Amino acid sequence: MNAADTAELRRLRWKCRRGMRELDVLFTRYLDRAWAAASDGERGVFLQLLDCEDDRLWRWFMGYEAVPDAALDALVRRIRELR
Repeated sequence: MNAADTAELRRLRWKCRRGMRELDVLFTRYLDRAWAAASDGERGVFLQLLDCEDDRLWRWFMGYEAVPDAALDALVRRIRELR
């Protein structure tokens, strides 16, 4: 990993810090386990997800509300399944 990748990962890790610890765990788990192998498209979807409000993200990840976008929905499901 070069310096630019390291800086981007640090920036993303900071952006993954949310108002809810549960969301922090989900997002940092994705960064640690899937970000490096993710396609540019999936990375873009992840960045969109990070721009969403915490309360909406919580409802999506808990399954209380349907995710309105197919790409976001697929990534939410993928992140939920990461162990």
